[in-house]
Amino acid sequence: MASIQIRNVEPSDYASIIQVLNDWWGGRLMSDMLPKLFFVHFRETSFIAEQDGQIAGFLIGFVSQSLPDEAYIHFVGVHPDLRNSGVGRMLYEHFFETVRGYGRRLVRCVTAPVNKASIAFHQRMGFEVEPQPAEADGIPFYCDYDGPGGDRVLLVKKLAFGAKEAI
Repeated sequence: MASIQIRNVEPSDYASIIQVLNDWWGGRLMSDMLPKLFFVHFRETSFIAEQDGQIAGFLIGFVSQSLPDEAYIHFVGVHPDLRNSGVGRMLYEHFFETVRGYGRRLVRCVTAPVNKASIAFHQRMGFEVEPQPAEADGIPFYCDYDGPGGDRVLLVKKLAFGAKEAI
């Protein structure tokens, strides 16, 4: 595999990402979840992974304005041909290092209860599933978190300071 380079997103990246987004999710309509504002207002904490000048993946995240110890990962995508190649891990580790620089100690994100691959990936990255009253297949989830039918698994990771992530 050729070297992966990670850089901050730019507003001009939006068109390239939104063009492939639904295809990367097997035709599911995902583009509505990623407005351009993230590419404009959260550039310091959002990243593009490139390989040979092509987008290999991206991570859109931000530091919380309301919770001074927390950061949030809003959206992550890896080119289908590069899944399980370490691109996602590289993006997450880059995000962790960046938000540590902002003094953040917790990273949060959510995923759908049916997205078992996402849940497993996050657990491998050191995220814990937050306890919730509802549960399916042994996975706690928050009912209607994103509105009616928008059930979500809430994930949290505590960041280590002063040493590389122990993963």
